Amino acid sequence: MTVLDTRALNRATLARQLLLERSDLPVSDAIAHLGGLQAQEPQEPFIGLWSRLRDFDPTTLSDLLIGRTVVRTHLMRRTVHLLTAADTLAWRTRHNPMLRQRVLGVYRNELADVDLDELAAEGREVLADGEPRSMSELARAVAGRWPEPGPRPLGEMLVAALLPMVQLPPRGLWRTKAGVRNLLLSSWVGREIDPPAPEGTDPVGAALVRRYLAAFGPAASADLRAWCGLAGLPAAVASIRDELVTFRDERGRTLLDLRDAPRPDPGVPAPVRFLPAFDNAILGYHDRSRIIDDAHRGLSVAGIRVVLVDGRVAATWLVRDDTVSITPLRELAPTDRTAVAEEGEAVAAFLTDGDSSRIEITEVGADG
Repeated sequence: MTVLDTRALNRATLARQLLLERSDLPVSDAIAHLGGLQAQEPQEPFIGLWSRLRDFDPTTLSDLLIGRTVVRTHLMRRTVHLLTAADTLAWRTRHNPMLRQRVLGVYRNELADVDLDELAAEGREVLADGEPRSMSELARAVAGRWPEPGPRPLGEMLVAALLPMVQLPPRGLWRTKAGVRNLLLSSWVGREIDPPAPEGTDPVGAALVRRYLAAFGPAASADLRAWCGLAGLPAAVASIRDELVTFRDERGRTLLDLRDAPRPDPGVPAPVRFLPAFDNAILGYHDRSRIIDDAHRGLSVAGIRVVLVDGRVAATWLVRDDTVSITPLRELAPTDRTAVAEEGEAVAAFLTDGDSSRIEITEVGADG
């Protein structure tokens, strides 16, 4: 079996994630290709798309949210993702058990005496008037029947698990701050989510495997689980095994991939890219060593923005007073430092609508 070293996997990831070369895909198609973007921080998807798409106009994404083509919702790993409405409708039922279990993993004791089906029905009754509500408002509306758990467990179970909900604009619009107002997905897009598949079949699982590998492969089954949070996909993998090829990585893991997916030459140069907080190019794997050193793995779950140099995490970045401040994790070669500065100026101009291109590169961080 062919062994793919870390650099080969890195270049494949960059190509699939549209980070090796900016793409001309329409914004909605890019979101679909990527299987959604993690979006608990509302402005971060704009950075992720800017780094991936040529001539990205952020108002296009805002228009897609307002137009209900793209939605913000809890799905993979029970985190807020930006997804196409079509994918959300198709995938949500397959995720329902996982979403319940993840909320119960936090609030099992508090919700022990709550019939979750009755809670869901009560929540739907409250939302039948079509009025958006915050999580606390929804929780208070049902708390009279279940006073013991408290509003937080009830609210999280309803909004993140029991009821397919969307976070309505203006939350998530370009350069807009707004609180979370939730509405049933069906009320927002005008259609119920797809029903469960017939017993013994898993077409959504098979679709998720294909879509994951197209955007993240080659990858192991553990990586697939890390992305979507679903444990029950071996049968889905087996059902499409004849569509797949296998490799091994340097750790001996079996990697799956689509036959004709891009696997660039490891020697292909990789441009500097600025990634947003919680970018799935990092979080979409169990073994993230293809893109980030183990010593810096914690950055990817701490909401810290990172910079890729030669395809790997080499710096962190943030914005202060319209200035992009970059902190290397290691010493950068002069040519890399220049490339980081140029891309930093471009991202500064993007984030300020052209008002500033100021950057600063600080000393190597304490973790470097």
